[in-house]
Amino acid sequence: MQQVIGIDLGGTAIKLGRFTKDGNCLQSLTVDTPRPATPEAVLFAMVDAIATLTKGNAQIDPDNQTIAIGVGTPGPADAAGRVAKVAINLAGWHDVPLADWLEAKTSKPTIIGNDANCAGLGEAWLGAGRNFQNLILLTLGTGVGGAIILDGKLFVGHQGAAGELGLITLNPDGPTCHSGNHGSLEEHTSISAIRRRTGKEPAELAKLAQNGNPEALTFWQNYGTDLGIGLTSLIYVLTPQAVIIGGGISASFKFFLPAMQAEIEKRVLSTSRVSLQILPAELGNSAGIVGAAKLALGIGDR
Repeated sequence: MQQVIGIDLGGTAIKLGRFTKDGNCLQSLTVDTPRPATPEAVLFAMVDAIATLTKGNAQIDPDNQTIAIGVGTPGPADAAGRVAKVAINLAGWHDVPLADWLEAKTSKPTIIGNDANCAGLGEAWLGAGRNFQNLILLTLGTGVGGAIILDGKLFVGHQGAAGELGLITLNPDGPTCHSGNHGSLEEHTSISAIRRRTGKEPAELAKLAQNGNPEALTFWQNYGTDLGIGLTSLIYVLTPQAVIIGGGISASFKFFLPAMQAEIEKRVLSTSRVSLQILPAELGNSAGIVGAAKLALGIGDR
């Protein structure tokens, strides 16, 4: 039975999953990201984890069932899916040929992609976006990432860096973003932005809102308004069938959805949002490995 391996490289953990072609996860594994997370250290941690996942010892996948490996990294990859251009919050990650390195160690075709893109692919394949051919994913967490699916395919642009939806401008006079932009959507809707605006954690605000706290409910209304304004530009450009909201902050989806929808309906012409659905992501922390596995399927079938 042919299988692929999906890997999600994070700042604190490396998640792996072994999948069949129809998306069935046969086995999953999580290991700590090395400290410091240099490219070489991460490579060896991945190779060891792959060997564990495939029950290999001296040789990766001795039964030769795994046909390809996909990896999501926290930053842009080149358009060919070979090089991690930058990996945010990981030491020394600049133009790392991770696909070549893994292929040399495992003898398996390998492809890499941005982690938010992988999450989008995962949701489009097996999650909230599975019934749509055109969608965008917004991941709300430590940062704000995104993915664009057009005609059922991941759109990465001519150099592989498209889909940085959190870096669009929301307020040109707002806080400075790590990207060099000012007032980006990320700087208004990420976890750090919520802390800056309220002095509280998103989970604390969610609990307060659940208990009917007026200040927390007002915050989430304002948060939804900001999201709606940011999504307005994306909807006009892409006219998606669905907007999928993921990441840790999406746990409060029900609190900010009404204001977000109202803002979109107020600002976007009906012709640009025909049958638009705004949905919470379904795969949670598994979205990255599912999407990485989908990436791997694309090269494993060649």
